Amino acid sequence: MADDFLTAEEAANSLGIRVASLYAYVSRGMLTSEPIPGEPRGRRYRRQEIERLAARKALRRDPESAVPTALDFGAPLLESAITLIEGGRLYYRGRDASRLARSRSVEDVAALLWTGGAEDGADLFGPQSGSPPNDDPPQIEDAADGDWDPISRCQVALASAAGSDPGAWDLRPKAVPRTGVRIFRRMVAEMSAAGSGAAEQLPAAGTGAAAQLAACWAPERPEAAGLLRAALILCADHELNVSAFTARCVASAESSPYDVVIAGLSALRGRRHGGHTARVEALLDEVNSLGDARQALGERLRRGAQVPGFGHTLYPAGDPRAALLLELAAKAAPEVTAVPALVAAADEILGEKPTLDVGLVALAGALDLPRAAPLALFALGRTLGWIGHAIEQYAAGRLIRPRARYTGPAPG
Repeated sequence: MADDFLTAEEAANSLGIRVASLYAYVSRGMLTSEPIPGEPRGRRYRRQEIERLAARKALRRDPESAVPTALDFGAPLLESAITLIEGGRLYYRGRDASRLARSRSVEDVAALLWTGGAEDGADLFGPQSGSPPNDDPPQIEDAADGDWDPISRCQVALASAAGSDPGAWDLRPKAVPRTGVRIFRRMVAEMSAAGSGAAEQLPAAGTGAAAQLAACWAPERPEAAGLLRAALILCADHELNVSAFTARCVASAESSPYDVVIAGLSALRGRRHGGHTARVEALLDEVNSLGDARQALGERLRRGAQVPGFGHTLYPAGDPRAALLLELAAKAAPEVTAVPALVAAADEILGEKPTLDVGLVALAGALDLPRAAPLALFALGRTLGWIGHAIEQYAAGRLIRPRARYTGPAPG
C-alpha cells in the first residue's frame, strides 16, 4: 500500500485500538476510509488523518508529555479543508497547485480557497465586490535605488483602510470573501505602485492582479503577467505555516479580516519565513560577485554560515513550486545563468533541492523586477490563503487557546 495510506490493521495498531474500534470511529465520523483500488471489500486510511487522531489521543492521555511535541514542524494542529501536501505535491482543495498556476487566474484560485469553487473568480472580483476604501492612507516613502518595504506599505494601508470600510466587521461566511476582495485589491495597488515608483492607482474592478502588477513592474515584458500569475498562485497557501497559524489565531478572536492579514504580514516578514527571500537574494549577489556558484557555497560553508533556499522538510524530492518557477524563469531569460549554476552547485555540494524562495528570486531576476519583489509576491499570494483560513476559523467559532507548560520558579 502507498506510503500515504494505512491498512485497517496498521491504522488500528497506530491508534492502539482493535480493528472493530477503528470501524466504530469511522461510523461516528471521527475517521474516514476509502476503497482500496482492485480490492472491492478492502478499505484504507489516510496516514495523516490517523497520525492527527493519534496526536489528539496522546494529548488527552498525557498532556505534559505530548505538549512539547505538539508544535513541532509538520505536526498537525488544526483541521482544514484548504491545503494538502502529499506525495511531494501541493493541492488546494484537492486540485494540484502547479496545474492551477499554469491554467487558472489568481482570482479563480482566490474563489477556490474562499468559497470552494474555482469557476466564479470573475464574479467574485467583479463590480459588485466594491472598490477598496480610498481614504488617502498615510504614505511611506520608498528608499533610494528601488529598495522598498512591501510589508510596511501594506500594513499601513490596510490599517487605514479598515477604518473606512463599513463591511470590515461583517464576519458572515458570504461576506468575508467580499471583504477579502477589497483587501487584496488594496494590496495590489500598494505593491504595484511602490515597486514601479508610479503614483498609486487602484485596479479597476475585473482587472487581474497579475496584469496590474505586470503593467507597473515590467511593462516591456508581455510574458510577465503569466509568470506573475503563476508565482502568486503558488504562494497562495502552504498548510499551517507560521503566518497561516497566526492568521487563524487572530481570526479565532473574531478580529476583522484586515487585522488577520496585518498579523499574517507581521509573521511573514520574519527571517525564517517570507523574509528568507532576502537571504536568497543576498546569496545570489555573492554568486554574481564571485562569478562561481561552487566557490560562493564553499565560502559560506567555510564561515559556518547557512545556505538559504535549499532543502524543504515537506518535499524531500524537491519543492514543486520552485521547479515550476525555475522552469518559467529559464524560458523568460535563458541568458541568466547564475540561478541555474547555484541550483546545480547546491545539488552537487549539499544534495539539496531549491525551495519556493529560490524560485521567486529567479523569476524576479528573469523579469528584472524591483528589489524585494519576491517578498511582495509572497505576501500578495499568501494573503489569499490567510483569508481562506480566516473564513474557516470564523465558521468554527472556537478560540485558539493552547496551554503552556510552566517551567519557571515555584511559587514562594
